[in-house]
Amino acid sequence: MAARRVSSLLSRSFSASSPLLFRSQGRNCYNGGILRRFGTSSAAAEEIINPSVQVSHTQLLINGNFVDSASGKTFPTLDPRTGEVIAHVAEGDAEDINRAVKAARTAFDEGPWPKMSAYERSRVLLRFADLVEKHSEELASLETWDNGKPYQQSLTAEIPMFARLFRYYAGWADKIHGLTIPADGNYQVHTLHEPIGVAGQIIPWNFPLLMFAWKVGPALACGNTIVLKTAEQTPLTAFYAGKLFLEAGLPPGVLNIVSGFGATAGAALASHMDVDKLAFTGSTDTGKVILGLAANSNLKPVTLELGGKSPFIVFEDADIDKAVELAHFALFFNQGQCCCAGSRTFVHEKVYDEFVEKSKARALKRVVGDPFRKGIEQGPQIDLKQFEKVMKYIKSGIESNATLECGGDQIGDKGYFIQPTVFSNVKDDMLIAQDEIFGPVQSILKFSDVDEVIKRANETKYGLAAGVFTKNLDTANRVSRALKAGTVWVNCFDVFDAAIPFGGYKMSGNGREKGIYSLNNYLQIKAVVTALNKPAWI
Repeated sequence: MAARRVSSLLSRSFSASSPLLFRSQGRNCYNGGILRRFGTSSAAAEEIINPSVQVSHTQLLINGNFVDSASGKTFPTLDPRTGEVIAHVAEGDAEDINRAVKAARTAFDEGPWPKMSAYERSRVLLRFADLVEKHSEELASLETWDNGKPYQQSLTAEIPMFARLFRYYAGWADKIHGLTIPADGNYQVHTLHEPIGVAGQIIPWNFPLLMFAWKVGPALACGNTIVLKTAEQTPLTAFYAGKLFLEAGLPPGVLNIVSGFGATAGAALASHMDVDKLAFTGSTDTGKVILGLAANSNLKPVTLELGGKSPFIVFEDADIDKAVELAHFALFFNQGQCCCAGSRTFVHEKVYDEFVEKSKARALKRVVGDPFRKGIEQGPQIDLKQFEKVMKYIKSGIESNATLECGGDQIGDKGYFIQPTVFSNVKDDMLIAQDEIFGPVQSILKFSDVDEVIKRANETKYGLAAGVFTKNLDTANRVSRALKAGTVWVNCFDVFDAAIPFGGYKMSGNGREKGIYSLNNYLQIKAVVTALNKPAWI
């Protein structure tokens, strides 16, 4: 299967001309700091679509079996469209992490997986990818139901990329090798690239399946065993994927999956003395805690993919219509719940007013509603906590005198739907320009020249991604090299290929996911030096 670009797939899946199911009918405001619900003519009349998929796996996956938590506790996973319970899932804690780590350790030290030929490991990954494609509708339905993202996004973009990532790492499994190194003296020197051991992995709720693949794929290709903690908001697809891995022939204990909360299961995994490596994707604040727990336990290496506040820079020579559409996608994709979202839209003063008007018009056309309906571009935020966080930032933007061009309120009277929101006249010192909002809130800032925008774009604690939109090759080259970010997209955005590395500068994390660079996260390098007696050559 050819590599797929999320941006191009989504542009085919969602049309700006689709009928607006939840159209604005009222004013957008807070009244005395209390949210006044936004009335809609169609939202109240619509029936929520019940997905046909059955939730069949809600237990922990430990040592090849689905089991209850040691405490017997469960917690609800909620439908963000309604706030209602989808299922009750086993609540793992420190004891369950201990059980999972023990299973992973035994599988690594005594099991067949690390000793298996790399070709055989690749065949397991390929069989898994085949099963993913066979069960793509079930996986997409669970992903949308648990997360709230549009079903067409799950089915036509994320599931194909999920399978593609595992095929990519299957291809790497038998191509991991060391070097023969010339050294002074009569010595034979070579390096071995060995699996690191038991990998602890903690994934977020915004892209549950893709983050599963970004971490599980390279770890398995290198011959490691895994204990993976799901986000408590979105555990369902990881368990389904775990079942498919068992069907694909993955030995027991190689992949263990624990659902639970960060303060209990997550902390226990990060601080576990028998975990050899840790990978985390989530907020910067939590990343600091994770790093400290790892350091204070056995000094396990940690890779972190953290927050972002990515600049999207539109120069005066840009095709404004294309720039507006791309900036809209860069921010509103996945309900704005994307760590690399283009959340600081810098626009040259010569085209600023035109850009703002067209961005407002595009946001008003955005189709918001039940993500299982056709033509929907935006579903609900993940949960009440995230919904309230976004609404507080919108209130902050209003109070700091940014211009609310459109949106700013809730849609409907249940679930966590927020109007696509656009602010203009945003200043660098405003919270909406500094903090990671993680919601459908576009902030548009004005700039006058290249040196100025480079300086302002880099004045942030984050450095995950950036976008540059210009027809001038010299400008594109100059700015892309000057920006302090792990990924710079030029005249495109959110292009995610299995081979393209992803990660951040500064407080956006360390290490890289995807591509050849991700393999380094899960390997130890050993130098072997052998004395030679009367060698024929050196």
